[in-house]
Amino acid sequence: MKGFFNKLLRINLTDRTHAYESIPDSLLAKTLGGKGLGIHYLYGENPRRVDPFAPEAMVIIAVGPVTGTRIWGQSRFGVYAKSPATGGFAESYCGGSLPPKIKGCGIDAIILTGSCSDLAYLRIDEEGVFFEDAAALRGKDTVETETFILEHSAPKAGAMVIGPAGENRVRLACLKSDRWRSVGRCGLGAVFGAKNLKGISFAGTLKPEVSDAELVKQVNKIVARKGKESPATALYREKGTPMMVATLNAAGCFPTEYWKSGRFSESHQIDADYMLENCEVKNDACPTCFLRCAKKTRVLKGRHKGLYLEGPEYENVYALGGLNKIDAFEEILYLNDLCDRLGLDTMSAGNMSAFAVEAFRRGKSDFAIDYNQPDRIAELFQMVASNSGFGAILALGIKEASKQLELEDIAIHVKGLEPAGYDPRTLKGMALSYATSARGACHLRGTFYKAELSGQIDRNQIAGKAVLHIDYEDRSAIYDCLILCRFFRDLVQWDELSLIIEAVTGLKMNKTDLEIFANHVTQKTRAYNLNEGLDESTDTLPKRLLTEPNAEGESISEADLNIMLAEYNQIREERSSLQMADEANGRG
Repeated sequence: MKGFFNKLLRINLTDRTHAYESIPDSLLAKTLGGKGLGIHYLYGENPRRVDPFAPEAMVIIAVGPVTGTRIWGQSRFGVYAKSPATGGFAESYCGGSLPPKIKGCGIDAIILTGSCSDLAYLRIDEEGVFFEDAAALRGKDTVETETFILEHSAPKAGAMVIGPAGENRVRLACLKSDRWRSVGRCGLGAVFGAKNLKGISFAGTLKPEVSDAELVKQVNKIVARKGKESPATALYREKGTPMMVATLNAAGCFPTEYWKSGRFSESHQIDADYMLENCEVKNDACPTCFLRCAKKTRVLKGRHKGLYLEGPEYENVYALGGLNKIDAFEEILYLNDLCDRLGLDTMSAGNMSAFAVEAFRRGKSDFAIDYNQPDRIAELFQMVASNSGFGAILALGIKEASKQLELEDIAIHVKGLEPAGYDPRTLKGMALSYATSARGACHLRGTFYKAELSGQIDRNQIAGKAVLHIDYEDRSAIYDCLILCRFFRDLVQWDELSLIIEAVTGLKMNKTDLEIFANHVTQKTRAYNLNEGLDESTDTLPKRLLTEPNAEGESISEADLNIMLAEYNQIREERSSLQMADEANGRG
């Protein structure tokens, strides 16, 4: 099929062998690549109830049909596995320069099984897979690791790597690429660590053939024109995602002091305006992207003068700043950089350090820490990454750590994954997003905060909200199969998605076709979780969020959540019935 190479690469790390398999057009048409392929293989082949750290547990790396093409926002890849943090479906996505180099190796997906006998890294190119000894990289941070691997790979190669946190199987561990880009959520870095895999470099230059190059140009013109007309484009270029700090704080849903409040009195010290006024900031972009939302930032004053990194993103400011009441932008950058080097997911790490403050206050730990103590937080992150001291408990992830500390009633997570920076007591639709996401409390499966903050729907509405929520979620599911950047959500909607799919693959799918397809992908991830023991009882919010209003008086009740869940499940089931009818009539 056009847009694909119709090729799967299987790598057995134990035997140090690899093999290529043909992926039939029929499977690609049913999955559209990316997340569709990831859940297809994970659901069909990953051993049921397998330990995520067991050698037989699978890791899947996938690209989509648009990857490596000229479609705007195409430079992304996904990683899929069983999460050591939740015990369920894990998915995480990353942009930057690496995705076209993965696909350029002539592959659409990779399945990793087994475990290296000693620490190793892989080199993958158009010719095959090469195993390399990584003993010299043991304990090295992500920057040192990526630098070494790229120095020993082909020119212009890219890589994904883990740091000490991944090696030590910390359930907060992520993968890093392009030094600052993250496959952040679900503990996927720990899965690599369990496989004794320090990283993988890719040096592919092959380009996929598209079905209709002229239609690609036409849809790109449509998207570019919409981008030029959208005020969001200028905001992304000017301020990046830190612009959300002021917006969320004003709306009373910027999580602060470990979810006690939706406003931070010192937010003006950590927002985009502060960044632009007090730091040297330059724009950057992924390949084939005109948004240029990435910010390369250099600290100009204070004890961290000279610190340089890409970011921070809004979620880092929320987790490291708001939740921990850190009122200095430069200190957030410092902690952001430390997490990147250690290979810790900043969102989980920030939630965990704020949780540690509450644990100490309640006499459940002897690690003395309080809010707005960046050095103490940095010390804690080092302990978590090295799996030592009090950090060894937190390294188990919030679900297990709160159980061991007898603090389950205050822990904020869904299925074992901490939420993003949108308080669902204020933005009621985010309660539904967090509860139903297969990977745990996730804002990206639908980005429904956009609908509520923009006034597209009343944030306090309960009945009838699931309809629009599913529209957002379905479009996002298509994005994750293709794989497209979420920030194009206002520019690439149903009509543009149909055009992109036709232009790249040749498949003609209208909105109804796409809705049924997206529903299938979503339901399959939920079915995977059910097989792993995560039933509908886990589709909920943490106790505190359902019983404790935030400081601004905003609340969400269990009854309200149940109304939205009932509507959500009914729509999903109806669409599943439509798909079954189509398949029975030979149209599936």
